[in-house]
Amino acid sequence: MTHLTFRRAEPDDAATCITIRGLTRENAFSEQDLRALGITVDSWSAGIRDDNLPGFVACVEGQVIGYCFGDRGTGEIAVLALLPAHEGQGIGKRLLEMMVQYLRNQGFNRLFLACASDPNVRSHGFYRHLGWVSTGTLDELGDEILEISIG
Repeated sequence: MTHLTFRRAEPDDAATCITIRGLTRENAFSEQDLRALGITVDSWSAGIRDDNLPGFVACVEGQVIGYCFGDRGTGEIAVLALLPAHEGQGIGKRLLEMMVQYLRNQGFNRLFLACASDPNVRSHGFYRHLGWVSTGTLDELGDEILEISIG
C-alpha cells in the first residue's frame, strides 16, 4: 500500500510542479508552453515563497504527484494538476478542498477558476459536480469562468 500525504507547497516544489503540468492527461502545458505564459521555475518558486501563489501538494512515498495552487490576491484557483496514474482516487478533490479552505481563511467568500468549456473534458464535469457554476463568461483562451460561493 502506498503512503499518501498532503502538505503546503514549498518553493523547491516548483520544478516538479512544472514537470507534472506537462504530464497531465488533459490540458497539459509543457515547460516551454508555461514559459511562453511567463511561468518559470523561478516565478513559481517566488509565488510560493511570498505566499502570493499558495498551494498544496499530494505526495506518494514523499514524491509530489499532484497539486493545487490559488491566487491569494484574487481568489482564483490558478491550477489543479494530477499525474494520470493517480486520477479517480479523490486526490484532486482533496487538494481543491484544501485550497478552497485556505482562501476562505484569507477572507474570500467567492472563488473562481477557468475551466474547459468542452463537456467532453473531465474538468468540465469535475468542478460542476463539486458545486462550481458558470458565470457565463469566457477568458481570453476560451475557457469558461466558474465560481463558487464559500462565505
